[in-house]
Amino acid sequence: MTKIKLYNTKTRTKEDFVPIDPANVRMYVCGPTVYDRAHIGNARPVVVFDTLFRLLRHVYGHNAVRYVRNFTDVDDKINARAAEMKANGDTRDLKAIIRELTDQTIKWYHEDMEALGTLRPTDEPRATEYIAQMVAMIEVLIEKGNAYVSEGHVLFDVNSYDAYGALSGRKLEDMRAGERVEVANYKRDPMDFVLWKPSSDDLPGWDSPWGRGRPGWHIECSAMSLELLGATFDIHGGGLDLQFPHHENEIAQSCCANPDGGFANVWMHNEMIQVEGKKMSKSLGNFFTVKDLLDKDIPGEVIRFVLLSTHYRKPMDWTDEKVSEAKGILYKWRSYLTGVEPSKPTDDIAEVLGQDLNTSGALYELGVLFLKWMNKKSEQDTKATQNAEAEFLASAQLLGLLLTKGGEWVVSDYDFSFDEDQFLVLWDGAKDAQDYSALDAVKIALAEAGVKVKMSKTEVKFEARPDFDPAKMVDLW
Repeated sequence: MTKIKLYNTKTRTKEDFVPIDPANVRMYVCGPTVYDRAHIGNARPVVVFDTLFRLLRHVYGHNAVRYVRNFTDVDDKINARAAEMKANGDTRDLKAIIRELTDQTIKWYHEDMEALGTLRPTDEPRATEYIAQMVAMIEVLIEKGNAYVSEGHVLFDVNSYDAYGALSGRKLEDMRAGERVEVANYKRDPMDFVLWKPSSDDLPGWDSPWGRGRPGWHIECSAMSLELLGATFDIHGGGLDLQFPHHENEIAQSCCANPDGGFANVWMHNEMIQVEGKKMSKSLGNFFTVKDLLDKDIPGEVIRFVLLSTHYRKPMDWTDEKVSEAKGILYKWRSYLTGVEPSKPTDDIAEVLGQDLNTSGALYELGVLFLKWMNKKSEQDTKATQNAEAEFLASAQLLGLLLTKGGEWVVSDYDFSFDEDQFLVLWDGAKDAQDYSALDAVKIALAEAGVKVKMSKTEVKFEARPDFDPAKMVDLW
């Protein structure tokens, strides 16, 4: 069995992963707040933890892993977007706008993430479906003295939890000293955070012991993970930007509400993305969504390849050069696939991936495996070639690449034989006349069509590049 080591943010060490129950491995990952399209930074944790999900299923069995990723569908950002839509002419009441906005955004999210070759998690709970569980957890926190009611709000008392700040390595006194926002007068401590807040009649709200209101962001994940995974589970993941305050607050409220549980044993955080060496922002014009990239004809599996090419705990720089390289590699791999069914991933690929999800190392090993397959092909041993292809394909699919869907962008059935014959005729004529102008013109046209010309003393071979356009071959001769 492949051994898995994971870097645990909580202990700041790389540890052997030992699941609580190998027959029921449990993972929770913070999902999106659904009010807009997912940008490329949002996509990184989705791809990272989808790859971990695939690895865990490979090691422990497809039915032995439960992966939960939530949808935050009640939030001030959602309310603000709905209010903006109403101000721009939408005549419906705000709650109707919010429901359609969240439904539509979830649909977009599924489409965009599945274009990247990601699997659906086992469970995708919507926060609004777990309000009762949130209210119940808040009641427990009040009863235990970890939360208090003030001016229609319920707040968590950070001073009631001694370990507050341990995950992020922050101290309360330092955080207070650095507090720059105006502190609400209903808070005992500026670092206390909201568990429940009042809602006006036009906003989403639910009845509670503290009046009509809605939950704070942090309590949502605690309640949903408790309901679906239990008081203690194996892995909690998300972007590094969520480490504080979101994950810190999750730990505090979950451990206080369930002191006999350990919440998450392993915490994993992926680093952020920049674009061409700069922080992604709309003001710099380098902000783009996954849909923007797909609409520019950048295939989903190319996006995935680029995201996997940098280790998840390292900052990643998205560049056009990386996109071009990824497209070329995947194009070459796909162009040699013959339809052989995948067998099983190699131990080497799984072992590398098991070293703290070393996706960049696994991609390198996949390239080595491709060369081995090509060597078998050159030996003209059909059975060995098919076995090598099946192993290569299974290994790629462990990384979520070369899936059945997603390869439509590759033109692999174009027959170059006629064009090569015509080129040879032109070449012979050029040599006889010692005039290569017409031949050079064709070579330029082939390059513009996305064709690489390989010439030796006796033959010529054409090879399609990732930008190959068959339409440009029609009037070539």
